[in-house]
Amino acid sequence: MTDTRWLSDEQLRAWKKLIAVVELLPGTLESQLQRDSGLSHFEYFTLAMLSEAPDRTLRMTTLAAHTNSTLARLSHVVSRLEKRGLVRREACAEDRRATNAVLTPAGWTTVVAAAPGHVGTVRQTVIDPLTSADVADLDRIMGRILEVLDPSHVMGGAAPTDD
Repeated sequence: MTDTRWLSDEQLRAWKKLIAVVELLPGTLESQLQRDSGLSHFEYFTLAMLSEAPDRTLRMTTLAAHTNSTLARLSHVVSRLEKRGLVRREACAEDRRATNAVLTPAGWTTVVAAAPGHVGTVRQTVIDPLTSADVADLDRIMGRILEVLDPSHVMGGAAPTDD
């Protein structure tokens, strides 16, 4: 039997705060997007990643990585977005075995309309309570945690910066 490395009081306090944020933040983001735009957070994030891509198009596997999702989960969400006319799928010209997700004009209009409310909620709940030094620390800390959770950066996590 190995000895358990228990958390110190300081580590436990930080851990409990992280868990509280992980549990509370998704509901806050989800509620605002549903209320104002009729989108789930994941639907919005999917549209946003496509809106930032060249030609508003990404391979489904790449989009899954950018949205930190499995291909199966993404495929289900893209099907819902297709039914609403926000996204379409098409064969990839470079690799006929692959499928691209393409943001439609209606999808562009939807994500552009949803973005201000979403950014306002992100600012109010995460960014504005922090100083610029805190934001830099948050970026560095989240980068280090992502390095452990996703060391190959498959799910879109960025490598930590050296500070």
